[in-house]
Parts: sequence; C-alpha cells; structure tokens
Amino acid sequence: MESNLTISEAPPQWNSKPMYHLPPWGEPLIVLSILCGAMFLTRRRNYQILGKRKDTTYNAYLDSDSSTSSDDLLMHDSDIEDELQQDTTTTKYLPKRRNCFGLALYTPNTSRFANHFHSRILQKFPFLIEMFYWIITYLFYRLTKVFAEIIFTSSIIDIAQAHGLAILDFEQFSWASFLFPWKEHDVQHWFMEGHQTALTILNRAYALIHIPGTVGFIAWYYYIAPSHATFATIRRTLTLTNLFAFLTFTLYPCMPPRLLPAEYGFHDSVRHDNATSIWMSGKYVNSLAAMPSMHFGYAFVIGCTMFYHSGIFRTSLEKGESKKSIWWKIIYCLIGIGYPAMILITIVATANHYWMDALMATVVACAAYFCNGIFLVLLPVEDMLLWVLRAEKPIPTTGERFRQRGGRI
Repeated sequence: MESNLTISEAPPQWNSKPMYHLPPWGEPLIVLSILCGAMFLTRRRNYQILGKRKDTTYNAYLDSDSSTSSDDLLMHDSDIEDELQQDTTTTKYLPKRRNCFGLALYTPNTSRFANHFHSRILQKFPFLIEMFYWIITYLFYRLTKVFAEIIFTSSIIDIAQAHGLAILDFEQFSWASFLFPWKEHDVQHWFMEGHQTALTILNRAYALIHIPGTVGFIAWYYYIAPSHATFATIRRTLTLTNLFAFLTFTLYPCMPPRLLPAEYGFHDSVRHDNATSIWMSGKYVNSLAAMPSMHFGYAFVIGCTMFYHSGIFRTSLEKGESKKSIWWKIIYCLIGIGYPAMILITIVATANHYWMDALMATVVACAAYFCNGIFLVLLPVEDMLLWVLRAEKPIPTTGERFRQRGGRI
C-alpha cells in the first residue's frame, strides 16, 4: 500500500525487567472469585433452595395465577408488592404477551416451573442470569476471527495491515488531523525512552484490567444500582457495544500498531513483558480487531455511569437511589474521568490501538446507549429458552439490601 506516512526509526532498546508473570490459572481465578463474590453478595436472603420459602412477597409473585413475566418486575419495589399480593386471576399460567416490532407474540408462562430445583437455585442467586449473558457475549467475540477468515480468506493479513495504515494516514494527513495532535509511536517512544517502568505497569494493566475490571463493575453495579431497570440499561449498552464492535471486527479487520512492519516504529511491549492476558490469547482470539477499541469502549461506558451517579449534573435522584456525600461525589467523578483516561493512555502506549480506535469506540458506545432497547425484542427467545430448560426467571435483587440498609454514599 502506498502511504504518505513517515517511516520511523527502530524502537529504542528495551531494558525493563518484566513484572511477575501470572500462572495460566491466575486470571480465571480472579474472574471466578469476582463472580462467586457477586453471587453471594446479591443472593436472595430469607429464601431457601430446599424447604419452605419464607419470603411472602416472593411467594405471592411465584404463586400468582397471572401471566405476568419476571421482566415486568425489573422495577420491583414496595410500590408493587400489594398489587402482586392482591392478584386473584383465576386462569392458571396464562401465556406471556410480548411486543416484537409492533407485533403481539404469546409465549409460554414459565412460572409453573418456579419450584423446580434449578429454578430455585436461580431464585436464590439471580446474578447467575447475568453470568450466562456475559458468557454468551464472550463466545460471540471468539467467533469473530472465524467469520472474518471465512470472508477474507488468506488475504486477511494484507487487508488488515492496509486498514491499519489507512487509519494512521487519516490521523496525520486528513482534514481531521487536528483531533490527533500526538502520534501513537511518539507516545510509546516517550515511555520507552526513560519511562520503561511505567510502560511495564501499563502492559500489566492492559492485560489484567479489561476483563476482571469490567466483570467487577457489572457485579458491583448489579448490587448498587437504584433499580434493575437502570442496571439493565447499562448492561444492554455494554452488550450492544460488544455486538457493534464484533460486527466491525468481522467486516473491517484492522491490524493494531504493534503488528505493523518494524519500520513504522512500534514495539509489542505487552508480549515483551509476558503480560498477555489468557483471555486475549489462543486459537480463536482475533488479533486483527483493533477497530474499535473494546478496552476503551467499556471504560467509556463505565466512566459515564460513574459520572451520572455522582449526581453532579442532576437536581433529583432516581427512585431507590441514595443521596451521596460531597466526598463520594468527588470519588465517583474522579473514577469517571480517571478510569477512561488511564485506559486510553494504556492502549496507545502499548501500541495495541490507534487514537481513532478510541474515538470510534466512543461513537459505538453512544449509539449502543441510544439503541439498547432493541434487545427487548429478544424476550420471546428468552421465554422459549426458559421453557425448554423448564426454568423460571428470577426476580432481580439489584440494590435491595443497600436500600434496606439505609445506606448513604
């Protein structure tokens, strides 16, 4: 590919000593610990998997003869408890009515399976549903490499390199060059020429923060969000951001800076430090998926969520949301700004992404937020899956115990 890019000198000599290398089971153990901790923290108390249920409100919902779906209770709070307890519908297990693209669909009512053992496990640990959703999302990511190779066959490497160089060309010589005042290789060279210890730390951060950090945020937000509807909006936004990105990975393979020919001046510092994440290695990992950056896409959504819940720009609270002290507002704002900024520096300094990748991740995340409701059309599919599994979807516990505690943050 012909390009106007200035060919850089070879990267400086790398002298930093690699940090401690986690064993292969280290990262899975971290993620598993977070998920198990979240299951315990968000469990439904006063409910026994075996034996009689003690939660009267919960009994009223499960034993009601209505066709109400658990999805109608995403805003489950004391205001609807009386309504649930007064439900005296005489027809048992009426079908659920779903709206899909303006059409009314009727799906089987799975409340008849509420006393099945696996249903009761879900009712005790409702966070298991969120874990299932994220496993499905991760499997979709692993398939992007397969689909991209089917589409582009053996030419995928050359196409991905051409796309990477086209991005550098656009950043440096297009009408939008003012948006990118610093070149990516200049940022990496700044760290390599006298700040290699800092780069070593960023290498480890790139490997360890993305998956555990995002899973940790989902677990924390499931517990702390003022309502499950609020939590579900952010969860759907992250998931749709994923799917938009996966579609781009498949149709627009893009080589990250670290894999470009050496004359462009980039160094694969993460692999030098043996800091590659187990989640980003293996046969089905798509190494030609630089555009957009999911590291920054996730961080941007998390940062915006933290900023929103700081309450700085709001005059009123959501129902179920606790008032925060000035110190907690400051902490939320610092995380909201600092986390995306740290991730942005990390992905550029380690030569894993271009500035444009972060910019497009921001656009994709914003589009996902405004379009996240599209996932609601999949509720009939979920109903059918639960019917096949003979399971009832649990009522979420999001924020319940924190509000019962009368917490103030």
